[in-house]
Amino acid sequence: MTEAVIFDCDGVLVDTELISNTVLAGLLTSAGLPTTLELCLRDYRGRSLTSVMELAEQRHGAALPADIPQRYYAAVEARFAVELQPIAGVVEALDDIDLPMCVASSGPHHKMAVTLRATGLWERFEGRIFSATEVAHGKPAPDLFLHAARAMGFDPAATAVVEDSVPGVQAARAARMRALAFAADTDAGALAGAGGEVFEDMAQLPALLGCKTQTPAA
Repeated sequence: MTEAVIFDCDGVLVDTELISNTVLAGLLTSAGLPTTLELCLRDYRGRSLTSVMELAEQRHGAALPADIPQRYYAAVEARFAVELQPIAGVVEALDDIDLPMCVASSGPHHKMAVTLRATGLWERFEGRIFSATEVAHGKPAPDLFLHAARAMGFDPAATAVVEDSVPGVQAARAARMRALAFAADTDAGALAGAGGEVFEDMAQLPALLGCKTQTPAA
């Protein structure tokens, strides 16, 4: 039985992926590594920026400009402040989930502070937010989710992770946690192949977690 929930942030709580990956593709292309939005979403989604830079430099065969991370965060956070929205249906789903919960993301704390505040979700999770910057290895390693579970007092075997990326699902399964894979904007087959329980609408999430949904007002 599921007794606690860990939420990824980008693509699960906040609709950041299109903005983030558009900015990233532009920066990598301008640095001499032609990169499309589609490639970013396929290969880099769900990973920490450190991991993304390592993979990109392997493809490039040379070092990329050291200021890309700084330029990336400046660009995305400026856009988030004015454009960002919560994932459709997630606010209502959170209202219906009566389990202990926290956030664990590949992004750094300063990014989550911007995205969660811009979408009105900060107060729901303040003090219960964890970043891959706190652990040795990011997703798909299990470190981040195990770190969050230890800090929160969650039993991994009774914890569900809500993810939208293959590396995130792999990390959850490596942590021996249940992986609920949100496939509204990700390949469902790839998520299922990584071990995720696929769903496509946030309205389904409370029932998947065994929580009662609220009865609509008459």
